[in-house]
This record gives sequence, structure tokens and C-alpha cells, in this order.
Amino acid sequence: QVQLVESGGGLVQAGGSLRLSCTASASGRTFSSYRMGWFRHAPGKEHEFLATISGSAGSTDYADSVKGRFTISRDNAKNTMYLQMSSLKPEDTAVYYCALTTRTYYYSYRSRSLYDYWGQGTQVTVSS
Repeated sequence: QVQLVESGGGLVQAGGSLRLSCTASASGRTFSSYRMGWFRHAPGKEHEFLATISGSAGSTDYADSVKGRFTISRDNAKNTMYLQMSSLKPEDTAVYYCALTTRTYYYSYRSRSLYDYWGQGTQVTVSS
């Protein structure tokens, strides 16, 4: 089994920064073998893909809405993935989720359906 725990959410003013963390516990699994991603869900909106990173951190992909403002990274020695968020806007307010996929050889990992394990979410609120 895999358990994912997010942290780092909170309240920040527009233009500010936050760093989210997602720590995985995966008995019998090697964390670096798995691609991971970040998604968010704001009230009244669809779940939104934000970013994904390969197991080795050699490949990343970002949604246009966050490209240039958010940076995804991971530290496999710590079983932890990060999302550094800067230039935050009120429209970034949402619950942010990390996810892990065991699936390989897909052209794109932007779909929520490809991810097998999810964290509980952390609230990010950006005030204007």
C-alpha cells in the first residue's frame, strides 16, 4: 500500500509564495520508481491538473495555468515531492492534492484517472 500525506498549505497574500510537500510511505515499494503529480480542486470547479514529475525527476509537465509560477520537484531520498508556488493569485485558492501512479508508458499523465493513490489534500487560500 501507498500512503501520501500533503503539508504546507495555508493562507497567503496575492503575490506570495508557498511550498507544498507530499511525503509517501510505500512499504515494499521504491518511491523513485513512480511518477507523481499535483492536482487541485476549487469549489464549483473541475479538478485541475497542475504538474507531474517522473520517478527520476528527469521529466516534468505543467498545466499552462501554472507554468512559470509553480515548480514541481522531488527528493527520492526523503520519499517526498514538492510544489513550489510563487506569484500566487486568488484564483489559485483550492484544495491541493498529490497523487502517485504505478502506470507506465503513457504519453501524458494529466488525467486524474491514471493516478492510483491520493493524499488527503491541503488547503491553499490566496487573499487579494
